[in-house]
Amino acid sequence: MQLLRSFKFYVVTASIILAGCYSTFAQDDKEEEGEVFIEVKPGSKNALFKGDDNIEFKLKVKSTYKNNQDGKLTYNVLSDDFRQLSTNSMPVHLIKNSSETYSVLLPKRIPGFYRVHFMLNLTTYDDTVKRVFGIDPEKIKTALHKPADFDAFWKGTVDTLKSIKPEFKFTEDKKKSTKEKVVYLAEMKSWEGITIRGWLTVPKGGKNYPVLYRVPGYTIEMKPDYDKEDFAVFTINVRGNGNSRDVIAPDYKQYNLVNIESRDKYIYRGAYMDCLRGVDFIAANASKLRLNAEKIVVEGGSQGGGLAVFVAAMDKRVKLCTFQVPLYADMHDSYAIGSSYPTDTWPTLVFHDYIKKHAGFSKEKLLAVWDYYDPQNFADKVKCKVLMGIGLLDEFCPPRCSFGMFNKFASTSNEYFVVADKAHEVNFTYFTFQYYWLKEDFRMP
Repeated sequence: MQLLRSFKFYVVTASIILAGCYSTFAQDDKEEEGEVFIEVKPGSKNALFKGDDNIEFKLKVKSTYKNNQDGKLTYNVLSDDFRQLSTNSMPVHLIKNSSETYSVLLPKRIPGFYRVHFMLNLTTYDDTVKRVFGIDPEKIKTALHKPADFDAFWKGTVDTLKSIKPEFKFTEDKKKSTKEKVVYLAEMKSWEGITIRGWLTVPKGGKNYPVLYRVPGYTIEMKPDYDKEDFAVFTINVRGNGNSRDVIAPDYKQYNLVNIESRDKYIYRGAYMDCLRGVDFIAANASKLRLNAEKIVVEGGSQGGGLAVFVAAMDKRVKLCTFQVPLYADMHDSYAIGSSYPTDTWPTLVFHDYIKKHAGFSKEKLLAVWDYYDPQNFADKVKCKVLMGIGLLDEFCPPRCSFGMFNKFASTSNEYFVVADKAHEVNFTYFTFQYYWLKEDFRMP
């Protein structure tokens, strides 16, 4: 009986002790609950600086922890291909439930784009915020890798396209048409006699509508565009895209690898010609479809950015060109930058994989083919005005490459729109700006 009483006393005592410990642990956990919020603001609009500017960032750091947070803020500057250029740090002290603003001044740099990594290491919190800034982007110069027979190759290609009868057709799609818009399915013969298709959306009533000609992003299915009130919109599906997959229908991961080892058979030769055939369709059917063939603007994003540049370069019927985050621009530098990433990233990822699996193929052979398709090599032929939009955090289309191409355009009245906190995209403000940019140049009310 005495043993039983002793055991009961032990259990009760242990329970009280454990309860006390749990209470202490719970209190400790409660005290450590919280978050740190970091807001990074560049000292100039969109993180673009002039060579003589102070390169400054302000970091507003807010802590919701109930205990003080001590540590340091380290900021590393790297080139866009991840070479370490400088590092520095400063102490950080945040009392509980407070915020502080820290001013970071970075060393001046030559024209180009640079990465800055802000690393916050505190008592109970660690985080890294990554940003990109540019120095005098309009002064960036990149090397051209244009083959000696580049112009002859494309002249011959265009001449061959002209010899193919387009057999244009358009049919109203009553299911897709609305009370305000008429939607037509457009069909035509293009490179190698392949049939390609697109969608033309025209406002009801009125005539002589300016045409927004939209070319596709990488394997993006183009559909009717109902958003533009003052434009007719023609969206083209190049071979292998959307409703143009009858003959060529590659897996989306393999699209840019189709016949990659042949300059003459590479899929983009046909895709580029498909985009030119789309302009032919607009011009040939303008009067029937209430279009103004004197006011054509070509527009595209990502792969569509490269296609838009090609069309503007090769067809003078295009009066304006606007594009966002242009894929493949300056392929030599783009490939080098993409190959420097800590984690292999598209599109260089698929090229790396192809080269590994094909012993007779190499980076040099890949780039030798791409020298005929690099949008940068067409830039000097673009005589119309250009509007470019990019995101500074874009890993697919490095900003240095986009500006390397932009700075080679023939017109001196081009404009660009940079979004500091976006990657492979722009923002709504860009598209609002683009809309009024087009209307202003076309003298539209």
